Amino acid sequence: MNKTEKSEMVSLIKEKFEQSTAMYLVDYSGVTVEQISGLRRDFSKEGVSYKVYKNTLVKRAIAEIGGYEELNDQLVGMIGIAFADENYVAPAKIIKNFNEKNKKFDFKACYIESTFYGEDQLQTLASMPTKDEVMSSIVGSIAAPASGIVGSINAVIRDLVSVIDEVGKTKAA
Repeated sequence: MNKTEKSEMVSLIKEKFEQSTAMYLVDYSGVTVEQISGLRRDFSKEGVSYKVYKNTLVKRAIAEIGGYEELNDQLVGMIGIAFADENYVAPAKIIKNFNEKNKKFDFKACYIESTFYGEDQLQTLASMPTKDEVMSSIVGSIAAPASGIVGSINAVIRDLVSVIDEVGKTKAA
């Protein structure tokens, strides 16, 4: 890779960092090509992109951007990066599930927005609700009072019909 290609790659890495809300670093040593392909599909389903760059180029991009210095210590060995946009919890869930099944694909660290999370916090990150789960719980909370009102109105109408029916029976008798 010549100097121009390296410069272009650093620019591309910087752009990925700036456009993403979360970056997850993983050690992919021991993972087969077939497994990586499956992981890429899982990531893609959740709107996450998984890339492998040279560690030195990532370090250079981090130095130019600033603010991600804690990742420098983690950029050793075979490192892949999962970039998430809106669904910043999805990579943690995918990494955790894959690691539990295969004992590979070790979580190293991540940044969500501007907050650093170390390798001991994967369990916490994976247990967080996704954006869709949060949205559905909000919608459920909003819809619950409305369904209660509908139920109350139906009960009043049902009681009124019962009273009218009883009055009709007594007058007929």
